[in-house]
Amino acid sequence: MLMTVIAVYSLYILIKLYTSVMQIGYVNVAKRQSPFLMSSKDYLEAGNYSVAKEKFSMVSTLVEYIIFIAWMGGGITLIENALLFQDATLNAIAIVLGFILINSIISLPLDWYSKFVLDDKFGFNRSGQGLFIKDTLISLVMTVVIGALIIWGVFAIMENLALWWLWSFAFIFGIIILVNMLFPTIRAMFFDKITPLEDESLNAKIKELMDKTGFVSSGVFVSDASKRDARLNAYFGGLGKTKRVVLFDTLLEKLTSYELLAVLGHELGHFAHGDIYKNIAMVGAMMFGMFAIFGNIPESLFLELGIATSSTSIMLLFILLMPILSYFMMPLMGAVSRHNEFEADKTGAELGGKLYLAEALKKLVAENKSFPLSHPVYMFFNYTHPPVIERLKALGVSVQGSQNSSALEGESPSLEQ
Repeated sequence: MLMTVIAVYSLYILIKLYTSVMQIGYVNVAKRQSPFLMSSKDYLEAGNYSVAKEKFSMVSTLVEYIIFIAWMGGGITLIENALLFQDATLNAIAIVLGFILINSIISLPLDWYSKFVLDDKFGFNRSGQGLFIKDTLISLVMTVVIGALIIWGVFAIMENLALWWLWSFAFIFGIIILVNMLFPTIRAMFFDKITPLEDESLNAKIKELMDKTGFVSSGVFVSDASKRDARLNAYFGGLGKTKRVVLFDTLLEKLTSYELLAVLGHELGHFAHGDIYKNIAMVGAMMFGMFAIFGNIPESLFLELGIATSSTSIMLLFILLMPILSYFMMPLMGAVSRHNEFEADKTGAELGGKLYLAEALKKLVAENKSFPLSHPVYMFFNYTHPPVIERLKALGVSVQGSQNSSALEGESPSLEQ
């Protein structure tokens, strides 16, 4: 059984590496062709950024594989033997939290490189070392505090209920919903400074858009995201009465009011179509399948690993193997998401104007250095948004400055957001 698990994980790693190699080769050729959606200089730089990201992703994937082999090759036994407390609950919390923290610490050099080398090189990073350390420490403290509570809850369920995997799923799914409700508040408390939108005219127009779709919000806010990153973004956070609209200050700097309203119209389209709840339902279905699988792990796997069949070891295996199931479920979730994006674009065009939405999409591509072409296999496994050319085509907007644009559309260009 152990060899089967390692073989499946190895296949997962090989597919990730294969798609990265295909993407790198594809972009290296495409970036030297006639540019579109952006200037020649920006087009080449976006291509270089895409290639650099994939090379870094390949390194991260190899590190992930080494860590997996280390844990499966004796690491789980070592951590379980190293942390021995008389209280069973405390012991489970210590082992699982220790496991999570070790993985987090190992990934810190990669996180640092991504921000201070890769993002610096392409002009995205605006964060200093001090802010990076502060964010990392806050994240670690939150991981310890929240993680301990979650582990305690799951352990109690596993030790006391027969269908523990079903009740554990319900417990974790409930936490996911709670996090979605509290996310804007948590982010404002610990990471970003969130202030009400001061532009009264724009505020009134945004609220008018929200009224048209029945979106009730606790307010429109601006995040000082530029202190960390130069990318453009916005999000509708929370559920129920906690919903709020948060605009990155970088977005306000680069988009006109009309383009911004079109982008928000797109996001309101997601609300009007119930996409938030659909996404939560899809995540719920995926997690239900995962818990059902891990609730029936063969005894032989634990014997071959040399560990006892316990609630703690099951939690460790769940964390280790969850990425495989998530990755292979991604194509289905991505297909649904791309359909939802097209539908949201229709609403955005109706509320804010298709030409303004099209211009906003083009600016997002240029400002975020999102290379507009992608290998079909890579897009199949990784993209949740449709290719930007397909989105523009669906809006009835032509792409100027592209060579053989109809042919390019068949090559699965993609916009990452």
